[in-house]
Amino acid sequence: MYSSNLKGFILAVVSSAFIGSSFIIKKKGLRKAGVNGPRASVGGYGYLLEPLWWVGMVTMIVGEISNFVAYIYAPAVLVTPLGALSIIVSAVLAHFLLKEKLQKMGMLGCLLCIVGSTVIVLHAPEEQSINSVEEIWELAIQPAFLLYTASVVAVAFVLILYCAPRYGQTNIIIYIGICSIIGSLTVMSIKAIGIAIELTLEGINQAKYFQTWVFAMVAITCIITQLNYLNMALDTFNTAIVSPIYYAMFTSFTILASAIMFKDYSGQSASSIASELCGFITVLSGTAVLHSTRDPDPPFVTDLYTPLSPKVSWYIQGNGELWKQKDEDGQTPNFVTVLRQDYFK
Repeated sequence: MYSSNLKGFILAVVSSAFIGSSFIIKKKGLRKAGVNGPRASVGGYGYLLEPLWWVGMVTMIVGEISNFVAYIYAPAVLVTPLGALSIIVSAVLAHFLLKEKLQKMGMLGCLLCIVGSTVIVLHAPEEQSINSVEEIWELAIQPAFLLYTASVVAVAFVLILYCAPRYGQTNIIIYIGICSIIGSLTVMSIKAIGIAIELTLEGINQAKYFQTWVFAMVAITCIITQLNYLNMALDTFNTAIVSPIYYAMFTSFTILASAIMFKDYSGQSASSIASELCGFITVLSGTAVLHSTRDPDPPFVTDLYTPLSPKVSWYIQGNGELWKQKDEDGQTPNFVTVLRQDYFK
């Protein structure tokens, strides 16, 4: 018979395959939607009308459902780090479908992710037995976890209300930071809901407890927030940069939250804990290598008249007459050239 951890491992691998694919499909949908309207990175929601984006969304949902079930059978310190496999999937697919070149060092990064994930799986703790959602609630209202939750909410508000409008377009950590810290609460809530569903299917109804619905509302709120800012990050920055940084931050915060709430490392030997940490550091090293070997996204241009700082667009008619702005006379020039500002000094 398969152990609980092995079931969680298999489901986590399947989840990573779907989620890694969804990054690529959604980004292609975001690119198509950005041609015809405001991009997601500037607050546009045109991608909601793009079928390809919805294909990516469905793929992600399938992956998240697999991930959801994996959390029922295995601890978060095992399931979450296996998300590194989704980075490998997205990096390989980005190489072929988005023309984001995967270099040889990037392949080494993929190998490091696989090795690190293997070490984590071999030394992961067993899932503890929980008999009701009330037990999870008691874990959630521990002073230490309440302090963590309050800190997450406070930091998230600062990032969303102050940092994102000012630095979101230039600093990748802003959008991904929001996704990651909120995501750690998502995982804790999802795990609680998953256990409640499992117990209910076994005949122990958990829907009668208000705690189940509190966890559900927290999960829904956090997931919506995550998706919104993940779309912004994907639409603004290179996929191969977003994926590893999101993985590293999301996994770190999730392991921290799980260690505080479920005390995953309680009862483990020092050597097992050290091995898990080494495995996680190996995975982080792999993601760093992947990040360092990727080229940034080229500037996104929607038409010939989109100004690209520090350049100024000038239009030259066939007879040599210089036009500074297309809109001044409403006519279309015969030739278009882009001259650097330096040329006018």
